Amino acid sequence: MKPYPFTAVVGMPDLRLALVLSSISPAVGGVLVRGEKGTAKSTMVRALAGLLPGVDVVDGCRFSCDPASPDPACPDGPHAAGAPAHRRPARLVELPVGAAEDRVVGSLNLEKALSEGVTDYQPGLLAAAHRGLLYVDEVNLLHDHLVDTLLDAAAMGRATVEREGVSVSHAARFVLIGTMNPEEGELRPQLLDRFGLTVEVASSRDPEQRVEVVRRRLAYEADPDGFAEGYAASDAALAAEIEAAQRLLPSVKLPDEALRQIAEVCASFEVDGMRADIVTARTAVAHAAWAGRDEVTTEDIRVAARLALPHRRRRNPFDAPGISEEQLEQALEDSQPPPEGPDDDGPGEGGPGPDDGGPVPDGGPAEGAPPADRGETPAPSGNGSSPQKTVGAGDTFRARVFRVKGTGEGERGRRSRAITDTGRTIGVQPPSVRDGRPHLVATIRAAAPHQRARGRSGTGLEVRSADLRFALREGREGNLVLFCVDASGSMGARARMREVKTAVLSLLLDAYQRRDKVGLVTFRGAEAELPLPPTISVEAAAARLEGLPTGGRTPLAEGLLEAARVLRVEAIRDPRRRPLLVLVTDGRATSGADAVARAKAAAGLLTDVTTIVMDCETGRMRLGLAAELAGHLGAEHVPLSTVAAESLASAVRERTGRAA
Repeated sequence: MKPYPFTAVVGMPDLRLALVLSSISPAVGGVLVRGEKGTAKSTMVRALAGLLPGVDVVDGCRFSCDPASPDPACPDGPHAAGAPAHRRPARLVELPVGAAEDRVVGSLNLEKALSEGVTDYQPGLLAAAHRGLLYVDEVNLLHDHLVDTLLDAAAMGRATVEREGVSVSHAARFVLIGTMNPEEGELRPQLLDRFGLTVEVASSRDPEQRVEVVRRRLAYEADPDGFAEGYAASDAALAAEIEAAQRLLPSVKLPDEALRQIAEVCASFEVDGMRADIVTARTAVAHAAWAGRDEVTTEDIRVAARLALPHRRRRNPFDAPGISEEQLEQALEDSQPPPEGPDDDGPGEGGPGPDDGGPVPDGGPAEGAPPADRGETPAPSGNGSSPQKTVGAGDTFRARVFRVKGTGEGERGRRSRAITDTGRTIGVQPPSVRDGRPHLVATIRAAAPHQRARGRSGTGLEVRSADLRFALREGREGNLVLFCVDASGSMGARARMREVKTAVLSLLLDAYQRRDKVGLVTFRGAEAELPLPPTISVEAAAARLEGLPTGGRTPLAEGLLEAARVLRVEAIRDPRRRPLLVLVTDGRATSGADAVARAKAAAGLLTDVTTIVMDCETGRMRLGLAAELAGHLGAEHVPLSTVAAESLASAVRERTGRAA
């Protein structure tokens, strides 16, 4: 069945252009496609491979060496000059989210290495993608160890396998294309920066365009080959244009004036590092070649900045990517050389300036002024008990690290101890376990007693499959961090809720960095609710928290029961991910009859869960109810003032000084 034609995809001009520019100049660094589900992201990416020119490869080389410039370190080489070669289509290699590391970088046959003294290397997906496209769908869900592997390959242009003292390296230069749904979580900043361009896509709201999308899709499913044939001519024409732009690319000039414009634009958006300038320059050159020009113009820089800068100006993980069109135009205008002659009407020659009632450029008060006052905003009452208030959070800080007790076997992350296939070796798996990385010493010990019986001759060691032993490794896992937040009226007193939101937001930032899943339960008035079911989208949790209103009585029992229910359901859905419950409260229970007794009973359902009770009680007269609740839960009691890592260090130093 033929793939869906590239030119048959309706709409999405920015994505179409970004993919074409990356095909013209692989040095741009690939494309990250962000968008909601069902927007044909994957369809368009998969269709791109059919437009790319073929590549010449050395006959018999599994690593796609270029006969004009073969890799001197190729595991299948060295290749002699003038070696037989053939032309094959460009490849689109898909990297599954759940792929094992050996499948990505390749694997070594340890049994052959020990018994025969030869390096038997089986290439992986990175070798297959060399001089082609590497596509990662749902790239934001990629495991950390695979992200690290991609980062190394993207930075060095090579893939290296190191195992038990044996090293194999080969070229791995590819165009990296990733698609993701931001609702399912964001991408690690290190990998995000490796993508040259980024595009936001969304489904069209135009009924006519939506009708056309459905019509074409149904026609394709009814007759894929016939549908593709109808767009073969337009796809071939586009492929010819891409090939012509590739031939023109080396002759496109990038004058100093254009470089200065690029530097001005990147500086105005306060991007980190110099990669933004380099990628913008490469993209501008590719766009000039695509337009058939031999010199970069302001229009090329404008297009390049729109694609290369949005994901590089983010200041923290909770900031939405994007750039201001007005600020871009202002930066381009400011980078233009001043006009010559006596008719210059700039601010220095009588033109209107900010102090004369003239327009204020972007980047002034709207961009550079301090954030708007995050004071208390009245919100409509939801339960009729008392008026509600919405209080914003302050600036985040580096939070203390809270971990789940014991050792788990969950998803890779950076929080709690776990048995994983990465990390430090702490022992040997039982002989029945045939998975993971081989343990060299244990394998030799298992094979050594049988060498005489096997009739070994010479210096080699005769190793059989039954002798292989695999390492037991300890690393870190990601957990489910469930926040259960008291949003009652007592939490709104003395700006307490602002401090609570700041602390929880800081813990959310920590959860993002440690690859945790997060959820949010709130309780106020007479009931508890689940504003955010467990998800890996920390941004969604931050948004729910920022708009959380306060008011009413304190249904502590209902909050604990809802937290227990959520954890029980999540244990069925994701049994390997251990939970960490963060209960944010002052410990009061004031809603309904026997509120305190019901809260204690509800606490009994959570004694097996690692829990942190964040005590929000302040002032001189403290009741100590949160500490008492922590005792019923078997939880760690953490005063709100010690959530920051610096605050804890200060408290330890103070106690140490007093003891001295």
